[in-house]
Amino acid sequence: MAKPFSRKGSLQIAEIANGLIDPILAKRAGINTLLLASWDEIAGEQFADCSRPERIRWPRQDGPDETGGGFTPGLLTIACEGARALFLMHQEAELISRVNSFFGFRAISQIKIIQKAVHVPERKPSARPLDAREKKRLDEMLAEVEDPRLREALERLGTGVLGRKPRRQG
Repeated sequence: MAKPFSRKGSLQIAEIANGLIDPILAKRAGINTLLLASWDEIAGEQFADCSRPERIRWPRQDGPDETGGGFTPGLLTIACEGARALFLMHQEAELISRVNSFFGFRAISQIKIIQKAVHVPERKPSARPLDAREKKRLDEMLAEVEDPRLREALERLGTGVLGRKPRRQG
């Protein structure tokens, strides 16, 4: 294994994070951050944006078998969005080949595809700035609030609510 890049005793944050995350991922899901980071190239353009590896389940081994092997390829579980899971199923053999090429040995023999959302929904756009009339209306609503911290919190809330509504014409 290559030694992590260091400059006079310092390590890159990515190396430290991967060192912390990889053992947990390996124990819980059987995968590592390198597989997750390389998934776009492994899955290809067609499936990179709609799928991600969830876990690799390795069969339990009691010891070496009669052939002297001892290793049995695992089952890769992939999350895929919507109807594209069907198309991914048709590419199963190619995907197994790509994953095994990534590992450099026959690590995977089967793929299990589960349909679920892969992307986290995008955040809503931020509120637009209030015009003078809206600002004046908000100030009038908050005129009787005496506590400065409460007034500030209500002003932020009001700005967010009014800023999400489309501007009135006229």
